[in-house]
Amino acid sequence: MFSKLAVIVGGASVALGAYLYYHRTRGSPAAQMPEAVAAKPAEPAAAKLATPPLDADAAAVVAALLAVKDRVAAVTRPTGAVAPLLVAVSKTKPVPLLAAVYDAGQRDFGENYVQEVVEKAPVLPADIRWHFIGHLQSNKVKDIVSIPNLHCVHTVDSAKLANELQKRCAQLRPDRPLEIMVQVNTSGEPSKSGCDPAAAADLCAQVVVACPLLKLRGLMCIGKYSASEGSAAEDFEVLKQCRDRAAKALSLDAATLALSMGMSHDFEAALAVGATHVRVGSVIFGARARKA
Repeated sequence: MFSKLAVIVGGASVALGAYLYYHRTRGSPAAQMPEAVAAKPAEPAAAKLATPPLDADAAAVVAALLAVKDRVAAVTRPTGAVAPLLVAVSKTKPVPLLAAVYDAGQRDFGENYVQEVVEKAPVLPADIRWHFIGHLQSNKVKDIVSIPNLHCVHTVDSAKLANELQKRCAQLRPDRPLEIMVQVNTSGEPSKSGCDPAAAADLCAQVVVACPLLKLRGLMCIGKYSASEGSAAEDFEVLKQCRDRAAKALSLDAATLALSMGMSHDFEAALAVGATHVRVGSVIFGARARKA
């Protein structure tokens, strides 16, 4: 049972203690616990109601989350902009840290690796909204679509991938359309995924016309990572132009299409020019471990 619930992070499983930590803090039925745990004498009611103290790592992550939310709220946004959505990017992070952030009120989590979210999702609450933000290969689509609370795939960069998502949604979730974003390579860097900006409007139209089980939520980009690469402001402007062209092609109000742009190093700049979704990881969870 526990092997199914282990989360592989950096080549090592999240310890059985992570599983027990999560379920213990939520009163998991005794029948789901090992015999030694199930046989533990009943605790007084007051003890059951008490919230376990956070360890230092969890407390630091929760404090960082609240600080990021304050920073998001402090940004002066364009007139008429919708309230932005903070996606907490939890790739390579262990389940107990995600559980602590969940308990602090966060519901939207982003993951880059299919296997990681496939293993985390079953051991975390069902009302989490999972956002897939990594490069998605067609042979992994079935796995990601199998996650019941998958909310949005931000990285659709080809008609082939859109068609595969449509096919798997028809098989696995025919009554629940899946939100997607079209990823645009706004900087033209070979190392980054995404369609060419000139092709973005056509790809958006293909999704709307040919993929009824995909709901076009908007467009996404990954801006430049550092000042040495140039200003990410250019990437944000290119994505906005792509959004406007797509809206025109689809006869939509541009404001109805989301802009997923901005990460830990530039989310405030992205919000200031109209981002609707920001994907923040290291500022909340700390630097991520490298994949083995």
